[in-house]
Amino acid sequence: MIIKPRTRGFICTTAHPDGCAAQVQQQIDYIAGKPRLEGPKNVLVIGASTGYGLAARIAAAFGAGAATVGVYRPSKSSETRTASAGWYNSAAFEQKAAAAGLKSFSVTGDAFSNETKAKTVEVIKAELGRVDLVVYSVASARRTNPKTGETVNSVLKPIGDSYSNKTVNFHTGEVSEVTIDPASEEEIAATVEVMGGEDWQLWIDALREGGVLADGATTIAYSYIGPELTQRIYRDGSIGRAKDHLEETAHRLGEQLAETGGRAFVSVSKALVTQSSSAIPVVPLYVSVLYKIMKEKGLHEGCIEQTYRLFAERLYGGGEVPVDGKGRIRIDDWEMRGDVQAEVAAIWERISSDNINELSDLAGYRREFFQLFGFEADSVDYEADTSPVVEMPEGSLHTVQE
Repeated sequence: MIIKPRTRGFICTTAHPDGCAAQVQQQIDYIAGKPRLEGPKNVLVIGASTGYGLAARIAAAFGAGAATVGVYRPSKSSETRTASAGWYNSAAFEQKAAAAGLKSFSVTGDAFSNETKAKTVEVIKAELGRVDLVVYSVASARRTNPKTGETVNSVLKPIGDSYSNKTVNFHTGEVSEVTIDPASEEEIAATVEVMGGEDWQLWIDALREGGVLADGATTIAYSYIGPELTQRIYRDGSIGRAKDHLEETAHRLGEQLAETGGRAFVSVSKALVTQSSSAIPVVPLYVSVLYKIMKEKGLHEGCIEQTYRLFAERLYGGGEVPVDGKGRIRIDDWEMRGDVQAEVAAIWERISSDNINELSDLAGYRREFFQLFGFEADSVDYEADTSPVVEMPEGSLHTVQE
């Protein structure tokens, strides 16, 4: 079939297997061109199929020679329907890892479920023994709590009062004013339950109880702070409460793991084009402006560049890990530079539908959005007949039956 992008709002409902494979290869090539990482040996990545999770798996495997286990949702394709980009990314990773002689295994299931945790412990025990790095990179809009069986949904809303600011339809380039009503207490609590640190804690508990977490192990999760411009909708909003809980969990895990020489961190990343961030009002316009400025200054990074810097200069740089006053690793340091944010603020006051292409990198934003799903890769012929069915290498896939 000829696979084309089909969009619905901030979601692309198709994905291209060859494009996903090409972009996985680009990340591998980037890591291969860097000095070897003196990093982890056996790595578990929870939420491994896209974004920072995928980048962490690539950096650990191809940068440090690590064996990896990736956990992510299953996705089915047929002769007439594509799988998810995450499935194609993971299949490409597994194929390239096997070709490089690297151990890698996939566990597909709901990361929030007890069954997926138990299956992952079983795979680690059988294939790797123990893991010395656990990356938690789950991004989900809903969660079924394994204790209660209740499914709750997260919201992207301010707290207290309604919030108004500029936003953009990144498909059309139309800049408009958006007003978002505040979250209720129930919505705030649900957002914390979905996106906070409870599941991260449950994963570490399961690994410890299963005897597969190495002494001296490191675990890391991801957060974002951002500028004053996005505070009301992000850090001071419902999602910010969830990130506060995630950071509190990191401190608690750090104390628990210290008993065996381990450590836990939250890494604060820069703003990037992700499926999650494209759903947050105001953020796509901010990212479009930020990209223009950071590219002009030679400071722009994507997931793989951020991850290499996180591993090489922070987690495995030798010596004590540099953190801020709240114990967080800051890889958003270039985004938050004073000169960068001053230029963003100046452009924000002027930007409109009439000048958006001049004052921002909206074209770059759109391109990266479609690249999330395997489109707009330079090396791929998108007019070629392509089978959407892609299988994992034999023996690499473990599926949780739910």
